[in-house]
Amino acid sequence: MDICIDFDGTCVAHEYPLIGKDIGAIPVLQELTEKGHRLILFTMRSDRKKKKKVDGQEVVIEEKVLTEAVQWFADNGIPLYGVQKNPTQRFWTSSPKAYGHLYIDDANLGCPLIVDDEESERPYVDWHKVREMLIEKGIL
Repeated sequence: MDICIDFDGTCVAHEYPLIGKDIGAIPVLQELTEKGHRLILFTMRSDRKKKKKVDGQEVVIEEKVLTEAVQWFADNGIPLYGVQKNPTQRFWTSSPKAYGHLYIDDANLGCPLIVDDEESERPYVDWHKVREMLIEKGIL
């Protein structure tokens, strides 16, 4: 399966633009790729240049928040099949929406969330329950 995966609140806790704390995604994502599933990072993060005033001078600062998310996957031994798009869809559509068989995102209706963590102000994906769902559906 091609699985589109969000990043903030899904792979890590919400701390944008920083990389948030570990929320248990790593072993499940590794298990998915070991089973042959292909992960597509599908996130609102993007690399961009931003104007900012520093000591009264306008300077251009590069934000590499997408690159940092991609690096998080590499650092954790999780191969990505695509970033923001499914590599094969360019042959049959020009749609900007990444095509996948499954989407895991903290904003998905029905995605199991942890909402009462004292360390996080925002809910994030409950990977123990996601893993159980993936096993139940025969994906893991």
